[in-house]
Amino acid sequence: MIARMRPHGRALVVPVLVLWASVGLATLLLDRVEWPLWNVAVLTVAAIVVVLLTIVPTLAWLSRGFTFTTERVIIRSGFGGTRRETMLSRVHDVTVRRRGLQALFGAGDVLLSTGGDRAVILADVPVASLVQRMLSEQLGARGVVMPDV
Repeated sequence: MIARMRPHGRALVVPVLVLWASVGLATLLLDRVEWPLWNVAVLTVAAIVVVLLTIVPTLAWLSRGFTFTTERVIIRSGFGGTRRETMLSRVHDVTVRRRGLQALFGAGDVLLSTGGDRAVILADVPVASLVQRMLSEQLGARGVVMPDV
């Protein structure tokens, strides 16, 4: 194994902000109304918001990942544990595509061209240029000629 990583951590910014906002708003709304079930209703709504908009996205982010070995690239995704492997012997081109804020954070999508109809996409890889360089070196060690990165 050469490296193991997850998609860029900026995907967790919104869940953290939602958590802070939910806790702050729930704290402000507690004991504001004379209705006996008011506190239960506020805490229930806050818990539902936290679960749906904080815990679920965090678990989804934790369930995705990339593993790079000398022989293959393994992509894990989804709660069901979907696993896709691509042999480096099939890869003939490694490209980095950056969109939006990815360039600002140094992240990007790494596209592995295997000669099939679609490239294998490693979405939102942190330090995408380093991953591209590492994969290019691995392909170079196998005798595949890659342009300098």
